[in-house]
Amino acid sequence: MPKPVFVLNGPNLNLLGVREPDIYGTVTLDQVKSACEARAVTLGLSVDFRQSNHEGALVDWVQEARTKACAIVINPAAYSHSSIALLDALKAAELPVIEVHLSNPAARENFRRHSYVSLAATGVIAGFGVQGYNLALDAAARLVAPAAAGT
Repeated sequence: MPKPVFVLNGPNLNLLGVREPDIYGTVTLDQVKSACEARAVTLGLSVDFRQSNHEGALVDWVQEARTKACAIVINPAAYSHSSIALLDALKAAELPVIEVHLSNPAARENFRRHSYVSLAATGVIAGFGVQGYNLALDAAARLVAPAAAGT
């Protein structure tokens, strides 16, 4: 069985669907997980979907992904703008990294316009709401296809 795509979610995403629905929508994180699992099946992939409010847990999972995943889809949420530790872990993972944001950080407050995670990302998908996760999985499938063909 091929390695899964780790889909990692940062702080406050456990409140998706109830926190600022005018910005983040009304879909819950459990619904996003179900959608990711369904999309992965159509792409011939599997996902390992996780969420934590703790920076260290995210760093640990990125380090785990280095040997147990074929790619990382990450919505680092607020840690995008503050976590050099997450940046360093993503660089060390040596995997395709797709950064996802539900909103468009470039159209929001100034402090949201810089992402440390983007420095390690293969690509960034922002502003498409929860559809961004499907787009990220599509990108991951394309990025890992040559590696998957060799296994």
